Amino acid sequence: MPFHIVLVEPEIPPNTGNVARTCSVTGCTLHLVHPLGFKIDDTKLKRAGLDYWHELNIEHHQSFEELMAKYPDGRFFCSTTKASRHYTEFEYREGDFFVFGKETSGLPDRILEAHKNTLIRIPMRPNTRSLNLSNSVAVVVFEAFRQNGFFGLV
Repeated sequence: MPFHIVLVEPEIPPNTGNVARTCSVTGCTLHLVHPLGFKIDDTKLKRAGLDYWHELNIEHHQSFEELMAKYPDGRFFCSTTKASRHYTEFEYREGDFFVFGKETSGLPDRILEAHKNTLIRIPMRPNTRSLNLSNSVAVVVFEAFRQNGFFGLV
């Protein structure tokens, strides 16, 4: 898989469905870190992902630590409004992990602290909170593909 998209405790089914669709059309693996704020068979989740579910590589993890233990050599880039560096300031390579937190509170401090050298942010106007989760995923993953010549995409 070219890249890995990690959603830590997502809460809103349509957001996760939209991210699943992005993963499907790009070949990225989607990692869902539990607990989820919805049931995986939620109709809103399925509707947002449309008919792409059969092409999706999806993994479920009971904790972020479990995910990291499974991929000990992974490079984890954590998206947060608290980062000082823009997502375009890093050089991405095949197999990198892009980590996004829950819609209402972002990533937990323990994850941010553990990855303080690879925190990324999407620039936006001051005094605004954040982009929608699925839009943020798309912005970051397509930058990673752009940097790598859009390998595997036509």
